[in-house]
Amino acid sequence: MPPVPSLSLSALAPALRPLRPLQALSVSASACVSASRRGLRSLPPASLSLSSSHTLPATRLAPSLRLFSSSSSSSSRPSPTNNSSNSTSAKASPSLAASSSALWAGAAAIAAVCAYLATSTARSVHSEESVALRRNAGRDASSSPSNAAAVSRAMAAHDGAVVVAAKAGSDTKPAARPLSKNGLPLYSRGEVSEHTSKLTGIWVTYADGVYDISSFVDIHPGGERILLAAGQAIDPFWAVFSIHATPETRQLLEDKGIEKLFANEPVRHKSLRVRSARPCNAEAAPESLVPFVTPNDLFFVRNHLPVPVIDPATYSLEIDGPGIPDGFSLSLDDLKTKFPRVDVMVTLQCAGNRRKEMHDVKPVKGLQWESGAISNAVWTGVRLRDVLAASGYAVPDLASTDPLPGNIAHVHFGGAEGYGASIPVEKALDPRGDVVLAFEMNGEPVPRDHGFPVRAVVPGHVAARSVKWVNRISLSDEESQSHWQQHDYKGFSPSATLETSDYSKAQSIQELPVQSAIVTPSPGAVVASDDQGFVTVKGYAVAGGGRGINRVDVSADGGKTWTDAELVTKPDGPYGRQWAWTQWEARVPVPATSASAASGDAAKDGVPVTLVCKAVDSSYNAQPEGFEGIYNVRGVLVDAWQRVNVRVAPPSAPPSPSPAPASSAHTAKSAGDRPVR
Repeated sequence: MPPVPSLSLSALAPALRPLRPLQALSVSASACVSASRRGLRSLPPASLSLSSSHTLPATRLAPSLRLFSSSSSSSSRPSPTNNSSNSTSAKASPSLAASSSALWAGAAAIAAVCAYLATSTARSVHSEESVALRRNAGRDASSSPSNAAAVSRAMAAHDGAVVVAAKAGSDTKPAARPLSKNGLPLYSRGEVSEHTSKLTGIWVTYADGVYDISSFVDIHPGGERILLAAGQAIDPFWAVFSIHATPETRQLLEDKGIEKLFANEPVRHKSLRVRSARPCNAEAAPESLVPFVTPNDLFFVRNHLPVPVIDPATYSLEIDGPGIPDGFSLSLDDLKTKFPRVDVMVTLQCAGNRRKEMHDVKPVKGLQWESGAISNAVWTGVRLRDVLAASGYAVPDLASTDPLPGNIAHVHFGGAEGYGASIPVEKALDPRGDVVLAFEMNGEPVPRDHGFPVRAVVPGHVAARSVKWVNRISLSDEESQSHWQQHDYKGFSPSATLETSDYSKAQSIQELPVQSAIVTPSPGAVVASDDQGFVTVKGYAVAGGGRGINRVDVSADGGKTWTDAELVTKPDGPYGRQWAWTQWEARVPVPATSASAASGDAAKDGVPVTLVCKAVDSSYNAQPEGFEGIYNVRGVLVDAWQRVNVRVAPPSAPPSPSPAPASSAHTAKSAGDRPVR
């Protein structure tokens, strides 16, 4: 029997290059197709034909497709040359002309390739954890010993190669699913393409492996975009979204099971209100927002990926940019001993804080944060400006209007787990910008959930720019190309939808707008007015860009009349460097028609009252009244007046418990004698 030629598509080589051999795909009739990874042999475009209506361009094939055939299984087949349509196709592709038995033997395999290429460019299957995969064990088995032998020969010749073939006929006996050389089960491409939903399980292929990502979809940082690859290859998408081109991202995929990814998560305080378990996103409870400095274990948690395990003894911070020697890096000990230490009190706030309030008015996409995605701490570390100067970058005098060395415009931070973000270089280099590389939080080593051993802290900016576990800093003339810089943390007009929002034209969120929220009483609480008909309301206010808080207005009648709140605790930094929140308290009169006039059940259960707060910052920016003008489909920068519905009872009625201050055991440690800014 004459040999069947190999076909190749070198143009697909970059997208099809595997990470490492995982296993083969599937088995079938007497022929199988193997995609070898051992180099691409470019041949002129050709066609494989089953009939005049089933022609497959060779330019759509994976690299180095080879046909293997068993003479014992092909000898009994009728000759396809008796079919005129097939003979016509054979003339169109003379390089594939062979004996009738050889063509028939390859027909089943070619049909499988046609079906596969019609739906996807996937190349393999791998899942050790999926119950669905185990439940399907035994399907798509080889139809005869000769088929199994063909598969074995293919795999022996092409270690880790992808094998595709048609399913056995209905008159064959099922056999155990074959295994790859490294012991993983083999599945057909058609089987992969059937797994595109939570009901069936969501599978994707990468290189020569297939992965069950069903439990990862909801926590995928890129949202539902990952579903574009459901049932097919994820490689082409990764080629476009370059954020995935990192060893960390590949390792996450290799470690699938989701349980394995999150096997090293830290223990967290039970009071945190979890909005997603994996990765952990949990907001501080209202009572945790009462202390001016938030205790470490009560500080809100915002993670995009699993928490990495980093050995401080081997930690290295790599820095690159103009004037910086290649391979420059600093150890944790270098950071602690070679630079002046500074303490900076900074409130960090997630861009989605209070998102649920906007969602309740009109649905938005994102974690349903209430008003606890914010916390305040004293961060100890070294100034980024000092570190960049020591690395060799010619830090300029910011009083000069000359272009910065190397036309640098942005400073990139890269996290050990794969997250990345950037800030304007002016913020990074300004000695009054107070950007620090922090290794302590409230006088203790930064906890793992908050960036151990080193976190970049960018005061006055959205917390998404304060990159945790930072191990790379780069100076660049453009923003970070990270997904979270380019395709997240941006705002759009109220009319924009998820489909029409153009991230390439929107500005990244940096400084935050003025914000305030009520901490106590909590929504739905029954509170007793005092003898004069007043109710005590407490909360926080904060503004971005180092702006302070001038005033907080509080109302107990939905915003008809207002009371000036007392600014109880506020940052002591100079003008333009007030990075922490202000805590306020107001004694607000309750309308005479409510608690004081209540009787019967109304007196016992209280009457409804809507408490409202709004803040004005040092630039006289004020919070907008409603969500209509600030609505955006991602639910970021939610800073409309906050409204909290409670029930107010007369003084004699027992109130429901209010959030209690955190215990003294959680009081932040002193930062020492160094001034806190």
